Amino acid sequence: MKLGFVSAILEDLSFEEVIDFASENGFGCVELACWPKGKAERRYGGVTHIDIDTLDDEKLGYIKGYLTRKNVVPSALGYYPNPLDGDKERSDFFVGHILKVIDAAARLGLENMNTFIGRDHTKNLEYNLDRFKEVWPSIVKHAESKKIKIGIENCPMYFTDDEWPSGKNMAISPSVWRQMFEIIPSDHFGLNYDPSHMIWQQMDYIAPIYEFKERIFHVHLKDAKLLPDKLNDVGILATPNEYHAPKLPGLGDVDWGRVFSALTDIGYTKSIVIEAEDRAYEDSLESIKRALRQSRDYVRQFVVPE
Repeated sequence: MKLGFVSAILEDLSFEEVIDFASENGFGCVELACWPKGKAERRYGGVTHIDIDTLDDEKLGYIKGYLTRKNVVPSALGYYPNPLDGDKERSDFFVGHILKVIDAAARLGLENMNTFIGRDHTKNLEYNLDRFKEVWPSIVKHAESKKIKIGIENCPMYFTDDEWPSGKNMAISPSVWRQMFEIIPSDHFGLNYDPSHMIWQQMDYIAPIYEFKERIFHVHLKDAKLLPDKLNDVGILATPNEYHAPKLPGLGDVDWGRVFSALTDIGYTKSIVIEAEDRAYEDSLESIKRALRQSRDYVRQFVVPE
């Protein structure tokens, strides 16, 4: 497995600075954020380390050359909007940019891009599955034509009041994944698996690794800590940020030994990337860099660097 990190946490650094940091600190890969240029709508969103809207042949060659010189590879291009947004204009824009990210991944010679399915958070699952049938088959066909695999992160995107009551990404559970893959059985359509999202949902995060082994294209290493005292106080109907906290790997409730045991059992040899979203390490750029180094050192007990 090649160890890396999600570049979104280094939003204030340039592409070159991100790759330099990876190279100098023993990371073999980076998931590069490819949001359109503009104002971020949420935390960790809106980060642009490759501007695909201006990616001409000259810039493409420069990026490839820089990555080669630094001995770092992109594990994937990442863009996580809500393509099933209830506002059609917004939905169409998000879908259009996903298609551009797929094209850019192909031009860079990559295998993967990562994103969300999306969800109209004001509607039920049945409604969103119908929207999924309308929107997603053409996206996946485009990825097939470009030989790119789409990894859907299993993040519910339900944390705060503005995402109430059901979150903005419906790919939240094995039950939903089965339906997604039955509707679109393409081998270019799978998961960017993050076990931390199962913690606060109080779900088994090991069994899905075995069941969906053929669908796991990419893995995020993020931890989460359930806060029992707060959960007992507010209950499960509260917004999830009231009773859980994202943490660095090893500082939450994920049993990483069991996770890596399962990954090795299924023969997973692809990229694993640290997704640092621990607020205890976000007071400065140096704290963020320390978070990535600390996570790297923790994960190395399970993964020998290439």
